[in-house]
This record gives sequence, C-alpha cells and structure tokens, in this order.
Amino acid sequence: MKRNRRIKILATLGPASDTEEMIEKLNIAGADAFRINMSHTSHAKLNELYTAIRNVETKTGHPIGILVDLQGPKLRVDVFADDKVELKKGQTFQLDGNPEPGDATRVYLPHPEILSSVEAGHKLLLDDGRIILEATKVENNVITTKVMNNCVISNRKGMSLPDTMLPVTAMTPKDDADLEAALKLDIDFIALSFVQRASDVDDVQAIVGDKAKVIAKIEKPAAVEAIEDIIKSSDGIMVARGDLGVELPIQQLPGIQKLITRASRTAGKPVIVATQMLESMIESPMPTRAEVSDVATAVYEGADAVMLSAESAAGAYPVEAVTMMSNIAHEAETDPLYADIIYAHQTEADSTSADAISAAVYAVAETLSLAAIVCYTESGATAARVSRERPKNRILTLTPSKATARNLSLTWGIYSVPVESFNDENDMINHACETAYQHDLVKFGDHIVITAGIPYGRPGTTNMLRIAAIGKNGKCAD
Repeated sequence: MKRNRRIKILATLGPASDTEEMIEKLNIAGADAFRINMSHTSHAKLNELYTAIRNVETKTGHPIGILVDLQGPKLRVDVFADDKVELKKGQTFQLDGNPEPGDATRVYLPHPEILSSVEAGHKLLLDDGRIILEATKVENNVITTKVMNNCVISNRKGMSLPDTMLPVTAMTPKDDADLEAALKLDIDFIALSFVQRASDVDDVQAIVGDKAKVIAKIEKPAAVEAIEDIIKSSDGIMVARGDLGVELPIQQLPGIQKLITRASRTAGKPVIVATQMLESMIESPMPTRAEVSDVATAVYEGADAVMLSAESAAGAYPVEAVTMMSNIAHEAETDPLYADIIYAHQTEADSTSADAISAAVYAVAETLSLAAIVCYTESGATAARVSRERPKNRILTLTPSKATARNLSLTWGIYSVPVESFNDENDMINHACETAYQHDLVKFGDHIVITAGIPYGRPGTTNMLRIAAIGKNGKCAD
C-alpha cells in the first residue's frame, strides 16, 4: 500500500487488535508490518494471527511483513511467604539458592547462573528499576546486597543485571519451541530478545537460515558495547528502549538511540525504534507533546521503522495510534529542515561494484531530479543499498519473490511490488515504466532511473544503471 511517508510502522497485535477486521483497519491506517509477541501468544494464536494477516495481504494486494518476537530469558526472584515484603534503604537483603519462600531478609533466586556471575559492586535492578540492590558480598551461592531505596518487593518480580555478563544464550526452551512454530509458517522476521553478543545472533541465524530475517533487540549494556559486531551478524536491529532504559542510566538513552540508528544505517541494516512511543494513547485518543517529539526524532534520525507496542496491542485507540504515528512521520518528512538533518550524515559506499552502482543511482536521481528509482532485486540487497542513501526520490522495488517483498516492509522508503520474471533488458525497462505509472509514482513526461543485476535472477550482481522516460499510458518513451 502506497504511503505518503518513507519511514515504516510496525504495529504489535494483541487483544485490542487480533481480528482480521482490525488488522485490515490498522494496515489501511498505516501499519506496514505486524509484530506478534510470543510472551503473550500461544502457537494456536500465532497460526490464527498469521492467517488473518495473510488474508488481509491478499485482500489489499500489497506485501505485509510479519515479525515474531521471541520472549528470551526472563530473570525473576521467587515467592515470599506473605506475597510481598517492605525493604528499607540501607538494610541487608540476600538472594540465595534456598527454595523456601522469602521474607524481609532473603528470597530464593532460581537462577544459578546469576549466583555464579554477580560480583561485589554489581547492581541488581528489580521491578523495572523500581528496586535497586547493590551486591556487597557473593559466596556459597548467596548474594548479599545493600538495599539502595525504600521499596516493596513482591512475588516473581523481574530482574535486570546491568553490570553482569551472564553465561547464558538468548534462547530458552520456550524460545526454541516458539521459533520452530514460527518457521513452519511464512514468517518474515524473528526478533531475538536480550542479545548480549554477536554469537547469540549467529546461533539463531544457523537455525533460521534463509527462512526469515533475524532482528537483534538491543536491550543490554553488553549489546551496546558490542553493537558493531551484532549489526554484522544481524539482518536488522531493534532499539528496545524499555529494558535498555532500565539497565542503563535513562538519561543516556537518547544518545545511545542515535548511536545505534547511525551504525545500523551505515551498515545498510534496517533499524526499528521501539517502546513507549505513543504510550499515553493506550488510554487517551491524543498523545502527549513529548511523545509527538519522540516519534519525530526517530524520523529525523533516519530510522527505518518506528514501533507501537501496547498502544496497538491492548490500548483503547489502536487505529488512532497508527494514524497518529503515520501523520507525525509525514509532517516530519515534509519539514523543510528534514532533508538538511537526514542528509547531514550520508553513508559512504563500500568498495564493491554493487555499492558503487547504488551510490551512482542516488547521485543520478538527485542531480537530474528524477521522479523515482526502480530496483529489480531477487534478494532485496539492491533495494537496501539504495535505501541506505536515503534518496529524496521514490524507491520502487520489483521482485519475483514474495518473501523479498515482505522482507522490505521494514526498510526505509521502499515500495515493493511482486512481479513475474522478464525476458530481456527491454522487457525489464518497459515493465519498470509501466509499473511505476500504474502505481501513481510517476506521470507522463517524468524520468526514472533503473538499477538491476545482469545476468538476471542471480542475487548480488547489481551492475546496471539505466535512465528511462515515461511516455503516454506509462509506456517507456525511450
């Protein structure tokens, strides 16, 4: 579906939006792809949502991406004899391997990997950072801590360890089962939670192969430190600001978001900015002014996509939230200052023929003020390279692969159209002109630039650039 903006919108599905009717409304309102959170989704529900999305895709005639978000390892304390206890600032509190219910002095921690990894001086954050403990001593499977603030701790509260590198992978047995269920379907993206190192991504890539794209969620300080290697191993990046804002000083979050966005764009990997973007719209039909600025900031930074979580999954105004996000993005992209900001950080082409051609396409389109860029691509790599340049021109991607068209649903500026194979270069040029015309991307008298790989059908061979004029009825005039 043709949008009036370049950045993409990823909407999370949930109780407020899990019917085919609502999915269609969200797609029409501006959702380019949908996220299914396996923390709250059974395999039966996954199949149901998958079918509904594909039905909407068939009805609209335009590719829709599906992202399955794996839960990842959840670290929690166990239970208390009285369900909750009050802790005072400065008191001692212990976490240990004793499975007996806890009290105001101790609680069971059913994670031996934590007991063996935490060191004195490390922070332990519980309940999304509302409870702060500092380890003072670790011995005999007991972490002795100092309570840093007055608080109440209750059963099974989640725990974050910003200072500790845990000897665990990003996958749990539940994630293994969820991944297997997702790969049986035509899922386009797998989001991997709590990545700490590039090898976490490599392990999942080995399982997924070419069945889906792997998106690494950046939620831990260790992942920020290893961001370059993680980007190389991943097909895309999600700036998951919820847990990241707990594990790092929250005032550092804007700078880290910019760092990750810029590094991903330089590498030509799509980057999604997520969490609490329009949080108030869970209950209100209008966002706060700060939320509007937050979405616009992601647009100005050059992010490929912005994400809605509870706003579209469980909020009272899911369609309105998508519409609002789309409108904010459109306004930011039509701001006269947008071009100056986004093009102030142009990427440098790699020293390959494919990257050189993509950079040349951008330069030609910019110099000649062409109406559109048309990319023929099997794998999507050509389109991704062109998108990395953030051209002012429309990017039309023509591909014989439905999977590729869907995989580009989270890549900046790309409008994908699945096509049949073509016979020769002239057939390709004519098809490019006609498709751009039919989809209202160009008009009679406009010029377009076309890039492709020869021989046709061989991924990774981008080596051709051609300028064509749009004639009457969309036919190629050259």
